[in-house]
Amino acid sequence: MAGDARYAIYFVPAAQSRLYRFGYSTLGYDCYTGAIVRLADDLALSKGEWDRLTREPRRYGFHATLKAPFHLSHACTEAQLISALSSFVGLSSSIPTITPAIRTLSGFAAVVPLHHEPAIDALAMKCTTLFDAFRAPMSAQERAKRVASGLNQSQIENLERWGYPFLFSDFRFHMTLTGKIPTGRIDAVLAWLEERFHRSCAHEPITIDRLALLRQDGADASFRVIAQVLLKPANDR
Repeated sequence: MAGDARYAIYFVPAAQSRLYRFGYSTLGYDCYTGAIVRLADDLALSKGEWDRLTREPRRYGFHATLKAPFHLSHACTEAQLISALSSFVGLSSSIPTITPAIRTLSGFAAVVPLHHEPAIDALAMKCTTLFDAFRAPMSAQERAKRVASGLNQSQIENLERWGYPFLFSDFRFHMTLTGKIPTGRIDAVLAWLEERFHRSCAHEPITIDRLALLRQDGADASFRVIAQVLLKPANDR
């Protein structure tokens, strides 16, 4: 395994679901297969503009972050990480469900919960803390880059302890659809995404019923699903 590989634990919708088809066709990448996907013909922007707008989130695939990307500790193996993911099923206490909405967060568009769902925060906290034993220490370069982006004190403390700043009270469940949208294009992009989302998914509730382990084989590579587990409610065990 390449030394610069990174891993992440995400919620990725089922591969055959309408939600996932909406997401991967919006970004132009399928993180299950690693295939580049043809973009829609009725984009809100030109194909060139949309390609640029989705270039950064495309590398990660359509997902919601539960444990942010990390390098694997030298004391651990990928097989051990996959085994831990399977064992996590027995630790989950509930399966959250959200009513989805499309909103902007810090200038980018994402699928987010219409209402705050504490069970998702609890799931993300468990993933952050329980899988941290597999994370290699953050490099000085990684830390400096994060701090330079402008973090508050609690975010810096999260970064130092957990390798990622936007955790706990700063965590926001979201499934990214674009990069930062130019100010003059926000209304058009959101209107197009809303219409397409309604047509594709009918705003059905989203059940956070699975965890996926993804691997990125190098800084310029895209993340790809290498393992997935279904969560089980407590009364099903």
